[in-house]
Amino acid sequence: MKSVQNKMSETGFLDPLPEMDDQQFRQWMGLLEDRTGTVLPPERKSFLVTNLGLRMREIGCRNYQEYYDMLSGVQGLKEWNVLVDRITVHETRFFRHPLSLELVHDYVTHKPLDQSAGHVSVQVWSVACSTGEEAYSLAMVIDQAFKRRGDASYFGITATDISPASLITGRKGVYPERRLKDVEPGLREEYFNQAEKNHYQVDDYLRKRICFARMNVMDIVNEPVGKMDIIYCQNLLIYFDRSTRTEIVTNMARHLLPGGLLILGSGEMLSMEHPELEQIQHPRVLAYRRVKESTRVNE
Repeated sequence: MKSVQNKMSETGFLDPLPEMDDQQFRQWMGLLEDRTGTVLPPERKSFLVTNLGLRMREIGCRNYQEYYDMLSGVQGLKEWNVLVDRITVHETRFFRHPLSLELVHDYVTHKPLDQSAGHVSVQVWSVACSTGEEAYSLAMVIDQAFKRRGDASYFGITATDISPASLITGRKGVYPERRLKDVEPGLREEYFNQAEKNHYQVDDYLRKRICFARMNVMDIVNEPVGKMDIIYCQNLLIYFDRSTRTEIVTNMARHLLPGGLLILGSGEMLSMEHPELEQIQHPRVLAYRRVKESTRVNE
């Protein structure tokens, strides 16, 4: 491989990104869809070209075909993980969807006490958790709801993503101060400790309740995910075609306990009907409840 320096022109500036023709774009779309299920429409071509080009410059790769061939081989797995981080890591922040989190708070607040166990237990799955802000936001909301109830309680969160680098960030739980701008001062004081300069780390109390694990959402059916009270999946399905979205939601529903809550991104599923899911009437949150056995009709 040529070094990054060799990509400099005689004027000292980086050479322009190579052109990508339609055949190459289809080739790259096929690779992304086969490995991640992600569908890139033609209008996202510039997004792909920019991310590929920047990475190719970093490693001194000369053209798209050379880079494609490297990724297609067995030895390209490590490089593929790097590229996936560039392409699939989406913008996230703490408390990104307040209304959805209010629905979670309401669910936990009203979940009946398990009389046989003597406590309330809530298991949550944060799908496509990215760098962890979503999972920690859920943890704060649930913990606050339990504290207001005063019951003996326990909760655990499984946070999954396809990006190894994002999961490492989530496990560390260290974020720059600017990422905490939507965290209320009281919650920041309760759940964060100051780390290095202008950075804060999530308190161990919350971190111990979250298990970060790598998962491709297309492989849900084969993953050993247990039954969940809440499945939280936002800003993911928009990257898939309609039939794939339906397949993903169907597979997630299999991991939802009767009466459990499935929260999706607004507008990600339109006119979906599923025999085990009933839509919750909310003007600004797309959410479904797993129908309990005794209330199913004509199934």
